[in-house]
Amino acid sequence: MNVLLLAIMVVFGIAAILTIVRIVRGPSILDRAVASDVLLTEVMCVLGAEMAINGHTRNIPVLLIIAAVGVFGSISVARFVARRDNTTP
Repeated sequence: MNVLLLAIMVVFGIAAILTIVRIVRGPSILDRAVASDVLLTEVMCVLGAEMAINGHTRNIPVLLIIAAVGVFGSISVARFVARRDNTTP
């Protein structure tokens, strides 16, 4: 089980580092928004894996809050970009 946990953490750690690089270097706001959604999804996956490995469900409210933040953030960015595109001549 320790080998599995180590492999999960390494894979998600590398994915998180690459996602943070995309957030920092992303040429557009949409790239950064997608990368932040991916980072939130990775956090949710790590919490879900931790719950599955340890056999508890204490993190479900945290997962719901993270999912809501991701959805509302995506909607906000989409509305901002749509409004900005409409005002550009």
